[in-house]
Amino acid sequence: MKYMDREFEKLKKKTLSLAGYVEECVQMAVKAIDKKDKKLAEEVLIRGVEVDHMEVDLEEDCLKILALYQPVAMDLRFVVSVFKINNDLERISDLADNIAERAIFLASRDVLMPFDFGGMTEKTVTMLNQSLNALVNLDTAKAYQVCAMDDEVDAINRDMYKQIKKAIEADPSKTETLLHVLGISRHLERIADHATNIAEDVIYMVDGVIIRHKTEDYCKAHDKFITKCD
Repeated sequence: MKYMDREFEKLKKKTLSLAGYVEECVQMAVKAIDKKDKKLAEEVLIRGVEVDHMEVDLEEDCLKILALYQPVAMDLRFVVSVFKINNDLERISDLADNIAERAIFLASRDVLMPFDFGGMTEKTVTMLNQSLNALVNLDTAKAYQVCAMDDEVDAINRDMYKQIKKAIEADPSKTETLLHVLGISRHLERIADHATNIAEDVIYMVDGVIIRHKTEDYCKAHDKFITKCD
């Protein structure tokens, strides 16, 4: 039993280490956009390779625990959740890479963001940070808050499409640049989606309840979290 406990503790530490590293990558990528910092964007791409190695290592640890110890109940939920969260973290890193690539392209171009980039970035980074805090502290209340925030980012992304369309119609010569801006918004929206996935997995890990695809209904039905989900 002591051996399994040590393996679980090692798995938790690796997960939190990967989570912190990925969060830094996202923060660096959005800063590279804001500051037109090509070198910072290139550093994000270098870090992305390291994240890939960390993701594979963590997956192998999950499989080893499942094969050797055959965990049950909450222990099994923990391993399954880590397995899924690991995938979400790797995808978030890929999206940070995509944003960094856009930052490199835009660094030498004069472009005014035609949508609420600052607001969308702040909400997305906050969702990611809170989902990881929920993971660290096994805090389902915070996890539900993250789920409730996803609609706000989706709304900004939808508005972005309208703004980009207007901007292209006003000046077709900037189409290529504006399409890169469109990509940034889409990548941020996807990061928010993955942050929501992590929050949902925290809820599953702690409560054993799958709220995927029915987050809104479950929040409204769950008295403890009604005020946080309305």
